[in-house]
Amino acid sequence: MRKKLILASAIAIALVLSGCSSSSNDSAATSDAPVTITLWHNLGDTQNAEATKALTDAYTAAHPNVTFELVSQPGDNYFALLQAAAVSKNGPDLALMWTGLFALKYKSYLTNLKGLVSDAALAREGSLEWTADNFDAASGPYVMPLDRQFYIGFYNKDAFAKAGVSAVPTTWNELYAACGKLKSAGFTPIVYGNGGQSLGALYYPWYDASYIAIGQSSVSGLRDLYSGANQWNSAANIDSYSKYAALKTKGCTNSDVLTKTNNVEDFLGGKAAMIIDGTWDTKKFTDAFGDKVAAFVPPFSDSPIKGVVEFAGQGFGLTSYSKNQAAAAAFLEFMTTDEAAKVIDGAGLIPNVNGATTSNAVNQQMLDFAATGGLDRYPMLDNVLQGDVVDAGNKIIPSILGGKTAVKSGLDQMAQVWKALPADNRTETYK
Repeated sequence: MRKKLILASAIAIALVLSGCSSSSNDSAATSDAPVTITLWHNLGDTQNAEATKALTDAYTAAHPNVTFELVSQPGDNYFALLQAAAVSKNGPDLALMWTGLFALKYKSYLTNLKGLVSDAALAREGSLEWTADNFDAASGPYVMPLDRQFYIGFYNKDAFAKAGVSAVPTTWNELYAACGKLKSAGFTPIVYGNGGQSLGALYYPWYDASYIAIGQSSVSGLRDLYSGANQWNSAANIDSYSKYAALKTKGCTNSDVLTKTNNVEDFLGGKAAMIIDGTWDTKKFTDAFGDKVAAFVPPFSDSPIKGVVEFAGQGFGLTSYSKNQAAAAAFLEFMTTDEAAKVIDGAGLIPNVNGATTSNAVNQQMLDFAATGGLDRYPMLDNVLQGDVVDAGNKIIPSILGGKTAVKSGLDQMAQVWKALPADNRTETYK
């Protein structure tokens, strides 16, 4: 996935890095000279967009000479727009980037933050290893995380009580049994659709696929899907995805999983008992239900799952061609402070500062899954797989759940996409 830098770009970036230090950041932060920092994102009107605006407003309040131009770009071709802007060097100073292999794929127009942001500030942040070369934090990150995110399930406690579901399911069979009770009580057990963080015409399948993978492997074992040690059409995957496809055939889902666009509204309206989503929608749910909503680990395994997706899934990268690198880097350093953590929490999200807590009880429940509940922290599966595989999965996995593609046929297609990758992208080394 990594693109080679031309020599001139490599030299230019090296010169920028060698000439920057924490003192230049301090100068940018305290200078009275006006500066406008352009920031692109594809967050739409989500909580993350609100948090971004709140962060930049807070920074401008402390540094009146700094103005931010926030540009909301369409989600479906966001990265193509960034690439085109990088060629012409007329893009943003800061760009919303996904972490993991997405950051490495586009690092040819990003600047490594090591040396631009102080070591002390970087040490305060979690998940930085997932935005460094070969996921080694010592190499320095390309992205400053915006918040700590979870792929997670949410459930309506009242719906569970009315249906006589006394405990949150922890296995496939327990989930099927709960679905039967919920459906009999008039609820859609789990509602699917492309609402919430809309990333395409179909529902985004990697929330679910992450937990299917967690049910099979350790954190390090996720690399096996990248390297091919675990083939997509392995017997274990066929078994797991067959049980996943059974969610629809057993009546656990809405019938229109491939076309529904208002699934979040169904959950908010009390029509659905569960939804697989993420922390970007937590505040919507707690505003609507108060303490009647809670988080749960999707039980996509024959035995109780021992992990949770807790990951800094997105943040801001500093473009290599930015004319305001010192000023933009000073803002990224601000993102590691307690003040910024309060802004993030106030927007209903989870601060990424190590050891931070959150005032939202459901978000705190998620943090406690690993912090006190003994679960291992896993990355988002789509952030640690090759881009071509992710793109294929965006279509194939929903089609499997929707009953349009047979499980083995769909996983055979996923395996073929993996095998068609360049050999250099099918090794133990993340690229």
